[in-house]
Amino acid sequence: MPARSTATLAAVAVALAAGVTLGPPAPATAAAPAPLFVATTGNDSNAGDQARPLRTIQRAVDLAQPGTVISVRGGTYALTTNIQITRSGTASQPITLTRYGSERVVIDGEDLPNTPAPVGGSVPRAQRGAVHMEASYWRLVGLELVNGPYGLYCDGCNGNVFERLSTHDNYESGLQIQGASSNNLVLNLDSYLNRDPRKNGESADGLAIKEGSGSGNVVRGARLWNNVDDGFDAWMFTSPITVEGSIAYGNGVNRWNFPDFAGDGNGFKMGGGDPDPAANHVIRNSMAFSNAAHGFTDNGNPGTLVFDRNTAYANPKTGFDVDSSTSRLTANLSVRNGTAVAPGRSTGSGNSWNLSSVPAPASTDSSVITGPRTATGAIASSPFLRPADGADLGARI
Repeated sequence: MPARSTATLAAVAVALAAGVTLGPPAPATAAAPAPLFVATTGNDSNAGDQARPLRTIQRAVDLAQPGTVISVRGGTYALTTNIQITRSGTASQPITLTRYGSERVVIDGEDLPNTPAPVGGSVPRAQRGAVHMEASYWRLVGLELVNGPYGLYCDGCNGNVFERLSTHDNYESGLQIQGASSNNLVLNLDSYLNRDPRKNGESADGLAIKEGSGSGNVVRGARLWNNVDDGFDAWMFTSPITVEGSIAYGNGVNRWNFPDFAGDGNGFKMGGGDPDPAANHVIRNSMAFSNAAHGFTDNGNPGTLVFDRNTAYANPKTGFDVDSSTSRLTANLSVRNGTAVAPGRSTGSGNSWNLSSVPAPASTDSSVITGPRTATGAIASSPFLRPADGADLGARI
């Protein structure tokens, strides 16, 4: 048996003398792995501590174990092969990949293959994303992903947190989760100006949770703007997704002069497919304004969706297009859209279209809500699109 210290043996003797029955010793708590550091001035042969950082994020990812925190120092990390994350953390010990403090970390995929892919071409699965994930229990925090064939692509992912990411100017969707993926949290994402020359605008969204299934996926505090297709897209995702406190605007405009332009231009596309699967998504306290088509749409989804206290403003088609579903709509506000609502068999109460008159907004100045985030990463609050008469309608962001 292992040797015991004199103090331990003395304690055992005291316990036995007192008639106390001793059980097996408590297992030792595993020490957390040492943190890893990455810097543009580092070297992948270094130890990876703060004084001797690694050079590439991929090397740190390869070394990480459950519980590891990878801190990336500020700078631009230009990729020639995408970052592959295939090793998972655990629910109790997730792996964290984060910027160091508030330093700006830019992961630039411009030199990767398929930036862009040819018109009509496809992107091989393993090459999708400046960061390509097939792993669970990771936290990605404060990174900026640009110019990739997708910004972040996650397939078969569970229990991840994507926090305060900025995904912009990518050659497909800024952030996409698909496949069998559950219990992921997208928190305070900014995703904008993503486009897809290979499809003339048909596919690149700000945020896509699509072509898969899995319960417990939540989007909170996202801003999705000026993307070539839709702000948010839940195409062919068959399990309920919850979206809260998010905004989508300016999507579906051909800013890149694509020929045969095919961008849809919805703020929030809550499903759809071929054939259309029923998925009971929930969206609450969110805003869609100045998109090229609808503000909120079920997009053919025949399920029972929940639209609660959302605001659609200045969308040229329909504020709330829910005529394919049996949705429930409560206290939503539709102002200055081409059509307030297309209800079909959907039901609701307390919405602006249920009233004798629609209240005017207190403010149409979006500069605060679209400006800098707060110190905690939240969208800054403003009276933008709140009813001037104080009516309990629409989003409060």
